[in-house]
Amino acid sequence: MAVLLELDGLLGAIRKQKIVQEISRYTFAGKAFLVGGAIRELLLKKTPKDYDFALTRQEDLQILEKAFGGSAFLLGKKPIQTYRIVTPDVSVDVTFLKGTIEDDLGRRDFTMNAIAYDVDRQEIIDCLGGIDDIRKRIIRYPKRTALVDDPLRMLKATRHFATLEGFSMDMELVRAIQEFKTMIHEVAPERIKYETDQIIVSDRAFEGIKMMERTGLLFELFPDLFSLRKLDQEKGFVLETYGHTMEGFRYITRWGRFYGLDDRGMRNTGYALLFHDLGKAHTYSRDDIKNVIHFFYHEKVSSDLATKIMDGLRFSSLDVRTVVKLIENHMRVFLISGNESTEKATRRLVYKMRDLTPSLLVLTMCDMYGSSGGSDNESTVQVRKRCDEVLDAYEEWRREPLPRLITGHDLLTLGLAQGPSIGKVLEDIREKQISGEFTGREEALTYAKNQVATLLSS
Repeated sequence: MAVLLELDGLLGAIRKQKIVQEISRYTFAGKAFLVGGAIRELLLKKTPKDYDFALTRQEDLQILEKAFGGSAFLLGKKPIQTYRIVTPDVSVDVTFLKGTIEDDLGRRDFTMNAIAYDVDRQEIIDCLGGIDDIRKRIIRYPKRTALVDDPLRMLKATRHFATLEGFSMDMELVRAIQEFKTMIHEVAPERIKYETDQIIVSDRAFEGIKMMERTGLLFELFPDLFSLRKLDQEKGFVLETYGHTMEGFRYITRWGRFYGLDDRGMRNTGYALLFHDLGKAHTYSRDDIKNVIHFFYHEKVSSDLATKIMDGLRFSSLDVRTVVKLIENHMRVFLISGNESTEKATRRLVYKMRDLTPSLLVLTMCDMYGSSGGSDNESTVQVRKRCDEVLDAYEEWRREPLPRLITGHDLLTLGLAQGPSIGKVLEDIREKQISGEFTGREEALTYAKNQVATLLSS
C-alpha cells in the first residue's frame, strides 16, 4: 500500500521536480499551474511519467517550449484543445484556462486529478478535496457532467481502479457509468484502445475487467462477450465459455511474469484471452446420444470476430496477426497433452508459433485455470508437464533455429506462379523438415520440383 506525503512534504516534492525548477527560472506573462496526475503521483510517493500545465496566456506556451527545448504540437483526439511538448526526458501537455483555475479544476475528470500547484506563488490549490480523496483512496468525479463532457472518462475511471493500488470507485460514479455507458461509442477508437490496453496489462487486470462488466462498458465495447455470457446463462454453464474467460484474467499477471512476457506480449495475450472463445456462442451443438457438448471450429469463428473488433479499434496489422494466431492455436497445447503425443508434435508447435510460444503458454495457463477454477487435477498436471516440454523445445529452438531450406523465390524460379500455392509448398517442406524427413536443401528442392510439376500439370 502506497504511503502518502503530508502537505508540506508534497510541496517539497513538487519544488524538487526538475521540470518545476526549470520553469521557475522564467517570468510568465500570465499564470502557470501544474495540474493533474503528476501531483497525485507525487502525493503517492511515485515518480510522474508526464506532466500537465494550465496557462492563462497563450504566449506563455513559448516559454515552456524554450524551457524544455521542444516544439509544441496540437493533439487531435482530445476534447479540450491540448498542446504537447515531447523531449527525450519529458512529455508535457498544456491547456489554456477559460476562467479561473478553480473553474478549470471543476471541469477535470476526477477529484484526485483536480489539484493544482501555482508555480509563481508556490502553493497548492485543492478546492474539491482531491487530497482527502487520495488519502481515502477513492476515485470520485467533481460532478456528473464530467462523464458527459468526455465519455472516455468512464473507461479512465476503470483504468485508474485497475492501476492504482488499493483504490476503489465511488458508488455514485459506478452508477453514473451504468447510466451513461452507451456514450462510450462517441469516443475515438484509438482513445478507447489506449485505456483498455492499460487495464489489460495492469497487475489488477481481473478486477479491471470485472469492473467493466459491472458497469456494462465491457458489453458496450465487446457485444460478442454478451452473447457468450447469454450462452452460459441459457445452458447453465459456470466455467464453460464466458465464465472461464473472465476467470482466466486472475492468472494472466502471474503466468505472464513466469514466461517473461513484455508489455506488448502481455497486451496481445490479454486480448487473445478476451476473444479466444467468442465463436462458441455461434458453434454450440449437443450430441444427446453421447451427452456431449461440441463447439466445432470455434477457433476460426473466434478469430474472425476478433479481427472485426480489432480493426474497429485501430489495432496495428502486426498486433491483429499476433492475436489471431494465438486464438487460432489456443487449443494446440491441450491437443498435444495426451500421453500418446510425441516429441515431434511438441517441436512442430514451437516451429509454428516461434517467438509467440511463451504467449501461447500464458494463454494456455489462463484458459486452463480459468476453466478449473484455479484448482489442479490430473488434466492440469498433464498440461503443465507438456507446457514445460514446449518451453524446453522453445529454448532449444532459440539456441539453434532450423535453417530455411528453400524460399518462395526458389519456387518462382522453378516456374510456380505467385499465390497461395507457394505458401502451401513451403509449409509442407517445413513440416517434413521438422519431422526429420528432410535434412538438407537438395532433398527439399527435389520435393519442390515434383510439387511444382504436379501443380502445373493440374
